[in-house]
Amino acid sequence: MKKSSDLKANPGKTYFEDEQEEDELKYSSPEEERDDDYSSEEEEEEAEIKRALADVTFGELQKARSDGSDSVFRKPNSEKKPSRVNKNRPMEASCKKPVGRFREVVQAPKKVVRDPRFESLCGTLDVEGFRKRFNFLFENNLPAEREELQKQPKKTRNPKVIGELKNHISWIDKQLKLESAKSADAKILAEHKKKEREAAKHGKQPFYLKKSEIRKQRLIEKYKNLKASGKLESFLEKRRRKNAAKDHRYMPYRRPNDVEQQS
Repeated sequence: MKKSSDLKANPGKTYFEDEQEEDELKYSSPEEERDDDYSSEEEEEEAEIKRALADVTFGELQKARSDGSDSVFRKPNSEKKPSRVNKNRPMEASCKKPVGRFREVVQAPKKVVRDPRFESLCGTLDVEGFRKRFNFLFENNLPAEREELQKQPKKTRNPKVIGELKNHISWIDKQLKLESAKSADAKILAEHKKKEREAAKHGKQPFYLKKSEIRKQRLIEKYKNLKASGKLESFLEKRRRKNAAKDHRYMPYRRPNDVEQQS
């Protein structure tokens, strides 16, 4: 009864208290508003997690618990790319990441380097066709260039120029020698493939030549050609002198002091 009489006696006071509560709700502090925002965000995240877990099977949940992984419960961290609010405004970037020393001001077109040996766009390399098409370099051009270079040292007395000419001549000789060896190997391999194809038609298993076998057959062919031309003895004598010079490097020799001590 006392309480009811108090409420009747002081109606203004009760009105003032209600008014104060409304003002507190209207003019709440920014911290309280942030707390409300955080709570609402947490509620939204919980709702999203519940929606995600609704589609997850019990086996996946059990596996995640046993492994201790929380990949089912967490979303992948998608980093936000820096963007502009307006094209006239500068781009906003995070101050936590260090700025690169070099900045690409103008985007230049990227150069794509392609090697024709390993590009499918250029097709496959036909070694035999390439050798046939460019055989004129080793048959005509390089021998003619070698003859011209042999005449030039007689016209000059500069030792530097003479040395360069000799080096170039030796390079041409090396290229011609390599090409002759390659062509001989290709000829031997082509003949062997032809024989193996014929043997495969009769049901025999094909035999593939190794590089060492090709080299042996090339040396046999060279020996036969030298014997037929009559240059075999001179070639063997030259090879003996070369081998003797190599062996002479490793031969022990006496010093002049040792000879004096013996006498």
